[in-house]
Amino acid sequence: MIRVLLADDHGVIRDGLGRLIASFEDIELVGTAADGVEAVDLAAELAPDVVLMDLDMPRLDGIEATRRVLADHPRTAVLVLTSFSDRPRILGAIEAGACGYLLKDVAAGEVAEGIRAAARGESPIDPRAARTILTAQAQPDPGAQLSPREGEVLALLVEGLPNKLIARRLEISEKTVKTHLTSIFRALGVTDRTQAALWAQRSGFTERRGGG
Repeated sequence: MIRVLLADDHGVIRDGLGRLIASFEDIELVGTAADGVEAVDLAAELAPDVVLMDLDMPRLDGIEATRRVLADHPRTAVLVLTSFSDRPRILGAIEAGACGYLLKDVAAGEVAEGIRAAARGESPIDPRAARTILTAQAQPDPGAQLSPREGEVLALLVEGLPNKLIARRLEISEKTVKTHLTSIFRALGVTDRTQAALWAQRSGFTERRGGG
């Protein structure tokens, strides 16, 4: 019997997926979580074989929840089931250690097969997500294009510091900060501070630099 923990912040989806999972003879739903923090706590308590993880959740998103679950329970398989097919989330989830990535528009049978594949140690990935991963592997990491100073500016931006405080922290002028930000936005393919900060968080950039 494959023991599954379901993490999704929408009650209707949790109920529907819960009934679906319960309908399969070889899969058992051992718990449900309404946010990322609860998912981490229940994974520690229940030790499921597979965590079916949503990404957009309150308190702690699914990417960070995946990272924390696997840090404490590396034998647990985390299978993402989400409505998001954008590059940052897909790559962020895979880099966090998710074994697979499915979209919520898949058929019920594909969810079950995905759970079974994850439990076998395989990597069930939606073709749309797979294309994104393959494309990313063929392209350089945007973060690798940043200079050490630009990396420092981006890290402080993630902390929420305005240009004036970034300049003070790094002992450079605000004009230089703006120049670095322009270069950062261009390298990451984003247009503003919020998008740059989201990229840094979802890509694991802040963790690679030793941040939160």
